Amino acid sequence: MMIIIRCRGRIPLTTTSTILRTFSTVVEESNVSSEIVSPPHKQSANEKRLYRRLSELGATGGTVAQTLNHYMREGNFVKKIELERCVRELRRYGKYQHALEVMEWMDKREINFSNTDFAVRLDLISKVHGVSEAEDFFNNLSPQLQNRNTYGALLNTYCKLKMADKALALFNVIDSKNFATSLAYNNIMTLYIGLEQPEKVPPLIEEMKKRKIHLSTFTYNIWMQSLSLLGDIEGVERVFDEIARDGKETCNWTTYSNLAGAYVKAGLIDKAESALKMLENEIKEMKHSSREAYHFLITFYSTLNNREQVHRVSSLLKSSFETTSNMSYRIILQALSKVNDLEGMKKWFEEWESNCSYYDTRVANVVISGYLRHNMVEEAELVFHGSVKRSSGPFVQTLVLFMKHYLARQQIDLAMKCLETATAQAEIGNWYPHSESIDVFLEYFEKEKDVAGAEKLYKILQKLKCVDDKVYSHLLQTYIAAGKTEPDMGQRIERDGIVVTTELGNMLKKVCCE
Repeated sequence: MMIIIRCRGRIPLTTTSTILRTFSTVVEESNVSSEIVSPPHKQSANEKRLYRRLSELGATGGTVAQTLNHYMREGNFVKKIELERCVRELRRYGKYQHALEVMEWMDKREINFSNTDFAVRLDLISKVHGVSEAEDFFNNLSPQLQNRNTYGALLNTYCKLKMADKALALFNVIDSKNFATSLAYNNIMTLYIGLEQPEKVPPLIEEMKKRKIHLSTFTYNIWMQSLSLLGDIEGVERVFDEIARDGKETCNWTTYSNLAGAYVKAGLIDKAESALKMLENEIKEMKHSSREAYHFLITFYSTLNNREQVHRVSSLLKSSFETTSNMSYRIILQALSKVNDLEGMKKWFEEWESNCSYYDTRVANVVISGYLRHNMVEEAELVFHGSVKRSSGPFVQTLVLFMKHYLARQQIDLAMKCLETATAQAEIGNWYPHSESIDVFLEYFEKEKDVAGAEKLYKILQKLKCVDDKVYSHLLQTYIAAGKTEPDMGQRIERDGIVVTTELGNMLKKVCCE
């Protein structure tokens, strides 16, 4: 039985196509400053201590400004380059709000920003506050600062949000200013992949070659992905051969990861495993180990259902770094869940719980999802209640996992309790239940002629500000099926700003009649 608690307060990689999309996203996250960011370095003890405090703010509370000010009052001197590296790491792990706050703190202290810094800040503003504020930031920059870097960051924002018209128009402006580099082309090609138009990528590659614009590692990767999506595995191999001819500088672990993904998609398992071996050899030759490289290796082996290799590479990842990050544990747990090794999943999860400095509920959610997938509800609940003891929440995504589980089994009452609790915790405007889940609720109430249940759901959706004409359509059909009327329904529709279509109007007449 599901116990609903009174709370105190993008990485499932499961299919080949998801692997390709996720790989593209990972590379794209670094795309804003990929040509100008400094290589990995060995952090000083002070820098590690500062980053640890910033990265744990989600658990410890407080603000970035308070943390930095307190750190300096302790007698520590903070270099600009150390703050930039903290920003980079916070961005890498998706802590965009805190990364932006670091830059705002730097700005208030009048620390000089480079062109790269302005581009990174624009990117963070788009992630935290939205594209409109990012555009305002760009437009308020001096002409000197509206340069290749900041134009590129704005283009990256448009492409990630699939704002094709704005992206293409801006690309033309960038080209007219002679700012067009491989980075700008990469953004447009990423846009076309996101719009499921991979056929538009090869012509852009030819254009780059004609204009003698350098093809970067990412350029080759996105080219390979486009051909893979088009089902042209021979074309993928031709690109790989071209990379090999070009030399080592355009070939790294992401190249082999892309090649492996293409082979998996084509069902060429032996070739995929060969590419993974090349990927692992590349990792061994790297001067600075890459967690992301290990993550993809583990994920690919789980896709190939190779439990032994998942364990081997997971242990290798753990031994390659001083600490194992929450993200690494998430990847490992996802992989073990995928290969149905629940005992292994439990072992790694318990290890994480005993060692973690910050209880990230997303790690627990991976385990909960794994248990629920095997209908092990009691085990999932135990993990959930453990999370409540260790974290202040919110637990919206955890509750959604339970809600979907109960919906799939038509246990509507339990699913509704999960939805109610999630709604109570959710920040209005920042979370909406998936339309597929709403449809299951609505269709059930209509089928059961349950007007009370449909109205209860309507009130929840109204609170979340996600009532639309489809919700009203189901609500009206439920009233009609139950033979009930609601004279005020027309006024309710008007208050909610719903456009009354002919079909909705016909149903409304039946429900509003006395």
